[in-house]
Amino acid sequence: ERRKVITRITTGSSELDGLIGGGVETQAITEAFGKFSSGKSQLGFQLAVNAQLPVERGGLGGNVLFIDTESTFRPERIQQLAEALKMDSDQVLKNIHVAKAVNSDHQMLLIEKSEEIIKRENIKLIVIDSLTSHFRTDYIGRGALSERQQKLNKHIHALQRLADQNKLAV
Repeated sequence: ERRKVITRITTGSSELDGLIGGGVETQAITEAFGKFSSGKSQLGFQLAVNAQLPVERGGLGGNVLFIDTESTFRPERIQQLAEALKMDSDQVLKNIHVAKAVNSDHQMLLIEKSEEIIKRENIKLIVIDSLTSHFRTDYIGRGALSERQQKLNKHIHALQRLADQNKLAV
């Protein structure tokens, strides 16, 4: 029954959408990984624009919460992507709520406190760029591996709970 209400955001690439089952699913966490400069942030930007499209155009008709952990958010790139889709680039930018996480604890706190903005701002997508960078930086070495994994696991469970409860994509 739960699978019947899942919707998807197009990536903008029919080939990529086909590989991942039709687009990025709601009520789920989708992870993009790859080498430095392989396009992961660009995918996040494209999804942040596409999520605002109406459902009939492959979007979710909603807004976006973008958690920026590595200072990668580029408003000018968002505007370019929006213009390419014939969207109002200023409105698209206003619909993306950017939060800068300064460390792993702050990143976790932003997600814990996001319920209010999700409801108030019709958030349908959460992008975290990058999910693991602060955890790698804050917990260095083998001695910290267990604590890092426990905190990261707690964070991922909180994200999944938000995705499930609010029918959004992460």
